[in-house]
Amino acid sequence: MSEPSPTPVRRRRRRLLRFAGAFVVLLAVAGYLGVQYLTGGVGAPRCKVVSANGDGASYEFTPEQAVNAATISAIGTSRGMPERAVAIALATALQESGLRNIRHGDRDSLGLFQQRPSQGWGTEKQIMDPTYSAGIFYEHLAKVPGYSRLPLTVAAQRVQRSGFPQAYAKHEPDATLLAAALTGRAAATLTCQGRPAATTPAGGPTSVRAALARDFGREVFQEAGATVDTAGSSASPAPAAPDSAAPSDSPVSPDSSASPASAAPSAAATADRTVTVPVREGSDSGSATLRRGWELAHWAVANSAALHIDRVSYAGREWTAGTSEGSWHTTDGKSGRDADDAAAEVRIVTGQ
Repeated sequence: MSEPSPTPVRRRRRRLLRFAGAFVVLLAVAGYLGVQYLTGGVGAPRCKVVSANGDGASYEFTPEQAVNAATISAIGTSRGMPERAVAIALATALQESGLRNIRHGDRDSLGLFQQRPSQGWGTEKQIMDPTYSAGIFYEHLAKVPGYSRLPLTVAAQRVQRSGFPQAYAKHEPDATLLAAALTGRAAATLTCQGRPAATTPAGGPTSVRAALARDFGREVFQEAGATVDTAGSSASPAPAAPDSAAPSDSPVSPDSSASPASAAPSAAATADRTVTVPVREGSDSGSATLRRGWELAHWAVANSAALHIDRVSYAGREWTAGTSEGSWHTTDGKSGRDADDAAAEVRIVTGQ
């Protein structure tokens, strides 16, 4: 006995069910692709920051986000802003752009902080420069009375004038972890795998020096007398220049010229790939020195994929690129004067 033909109502119902099923699958695929875009994809190089308090808190992010976070933090500390200001800036950028320097947004909003040229934040070129956009954010934040004592959402909103001010709150835990690491207060808490993408431009000591000057200003070389080791030679400290943390149309480009000394045949193979950044002694019994050192060391790790950095060493600890976790490990035991020497400089070894 043959099955009766479906009625027009049943046929429409079946079509609707098929369309609904296809729509659900499409939503699932779109969601998956969105997650891959925001997180860098499965198997992509990763960075991670962990709490120094032993409470298990952590935050994972992409190398692109790491570079932008490191710039935001460096611009803040270079301006003398406290760690709380850095946390406010990072939470704001996490909400506004996901810590990505994007060329789109609501109306004419652009960049890390979704600042609008039409609202007086600067030109499109300026806003798309992370150094400038972070600097102008801090400039506005500094004008908020008592911002460091305000709830993060309130402080951020006083600067941003967002339509969704409470949205900043969900990023505060991650921003607090990042700020503690990137300002150097929480030692050896930021790690990256350090694997550069195929499209990443070539690195090298010159690129590292340029990026350091861009984010910290040339004072990073002046106050520490930074040198680039080149097979037995060292670069002279960069000459005086205006503070690159202040808003400007373009980043500062450091003088990468070196004054060669007599070449030493026995120089280490990595000498021509090493940037050595001496850390200025702090005024409070060494704690400021360590904090500054870890700030520079974490900055280097955050930039490892972008600048092809293979190894970073500071205060008897070393990070090496390419490992599964890219974790910090203890180097040969140092004590007394050797320990002081280890805390007096950050060594950054590039891959080329």
